[in-house]
Amino acid sequence: MAKYRKKPVVIEAEKWTGHNKRIIENFVHERLIAKDGCLEIKTLEGIMIANAGDYIIKGVHGEFYPCKPDIFAETYEAVEPFEWAKD
Repeated sequence: MAKYRKKPVVIEAEKWTGHNKRIIENFVHERLIAKDGCLEIKTLEGIMIANAGDYIIKGVHGEFYPCKPDIFAETYEAVEPFEWAKD
């Protein structure tokens, strides 16, 4: 069986704290619905719920989706400014 490695891709993300709705709205460029510490986000698959502590990720095609903090930590690492300035 062939094996493949995921291409390194730099993404943009913002952590939903439960108190930074305006920052997330500016990031995804639309009004969002916040209820009981959750945030409803329109994704390519429909409405998804982000809980406080989740990350909102902008994908490589400009799409947005939530990601649990443990998965985010396993998948992504911070990029130094000079690295993302090249992209």
